[in-house]
Amino acid sequence: MGYPHPIHPKETPVLSKHFGEVAARTYAGWVERGGYAALRKALGMAPDDIINEVKASGLRGRGGAGFPTGMKWSFMPKDDGRPHYLCCNADESEPGTFKDREILRWTPHALIEGCAIAQLAIRAATTYIYIRGEFTEPYHILRRAVDEAYANGVLGANALGSGKRIDIVVHRGAGAYICGEETAMMNSIEGRRGNPRIKPPFPAVAGLFGMPTTINNVETLAAVPAIINGGAAWYSKLSLSSPKSAGTKLISVCGHVQRPGTYEITLGLPMKELIYDLCGGLHPGRTLKAVIPGGASVPIMTPEEVETCPTDYEGIVAHGSMLGSGGMIVMDDTTDLVYVIMRLARFFAHESCSQCTNCREGTAWTTRVLERLLAGEGKASDLDLLLDLAENMTGKTICVLSDSCAAPVVSGIQKFRADFDACLNGSRAVVTVGA
Repeated sequence: MGYPHPIHPKETPVLSKHFGEVAARTYAGWVERGGYAALRKALGMAPDDIINEVKASGLRGRGGAGFPTGMKWSFMPKDDGRPHYLCCNADESEPGTFKDREILRWTPHALIEGCAIAQLAIRAATTYIYIRGEFTEPYHILRRAVDEAYANGVLGANALGSGKRIDIVVHRGAGAYICGEETAMMNSIEGRRGNPRIKPPFPAVAGLFGMPTTINNVETLAAVPAIINGGAAWYSKLSLSSPKSAGTKLISVCGHVQRPGTYEITLGLPMKELIYDLCGGLHPGRTLKAVIPGGASVPIMTPEEVETCPTDYEGIVAHGSMLGSGGMIVMDDTTDLVYVIMRLARFFAHESCSQCTNCREGTAWTTRVLERLLAGEGKASDLDLLLDLAENMTGKTICVLSDSCAAPVVSGIQKFRADFDACLNGSRAVVTVGA
């Protein structure tokens, strides 16, 4: 459904408070809503004080890894005489994920303000917002917002009259999933092929243009103004479960639910309440079969796991998966999971940069074996072959794209073996998969 949708009592609108309000896209409209007050406050703070406030808030990266944001900022060197850079990852390409684009569409100045505050904290010269090439509408909205911010003195050589320079460059990608990986993104910004880099050196040591760099997700940076305004203590108390999972999280829910869309929850909300209360549950007569909780690259969950799982970082890990990007795909009992997993594998095979042999060959062969199973031409040994391929793809490449392909395959075979057995014993219809 997207926005605007009625705010559910179990939602906690912080980032999404002004979603659906066209006026919030403009500089004047954002200021009317309290915008740029956090930046004014941050301009009077020491960089380390900003970092400590974000540390104390418990904010973790909202793009997938969940690494503590303030700690990440603290890795940047101080007073080293070199230019520092901030990269905002707006290349939202993970299947099932569509929450960052809502920020870009409705509250672009929240992102700009968050980038500016982060830039002050890490002593960066420039922020590069790397936006997905397919985001036509969000790109133009963000581009206008950045131009407005410059025209009104928020950005530029004398940001809000502070004498400090804050610059933001919007860099448009060209449709490569791999450029969502932070080092591939930096290569793309530099005009090179978007291949991931070997680490170390890590970006905080040698990142964009060889200089110290921090990379944060759109949602992460958009949360920073609220933290500076409301205080770390307020934000850290927004939790329904583990203190390590503080704050709110935008969750994109799609699939077999009655009200798909983007919902902002306090971390820790039971997953079954998110699916059945906020999203209206499944369609009449259907039962839950599986859930992918954090985008296509995380393990699949069973209904039993969903039943007792809080929607937070630690809770989902304890139930065998990851919160990831917050892209939740809900599947009912009509779903052919072997077909779903094949489509995911095909996606990762297509998007592999082909730099690593294990990824290039492993994702391609995984796709072929799954296609063979669906066509009724599989063998019992193919399941062991798929697990062996997954083992050789996991943790053995420069980035985690091959791990992402392996995760749904392994979890699918382990938790939904009946679907695979149906391909082997001929109890399901044969599916011929086109190119």
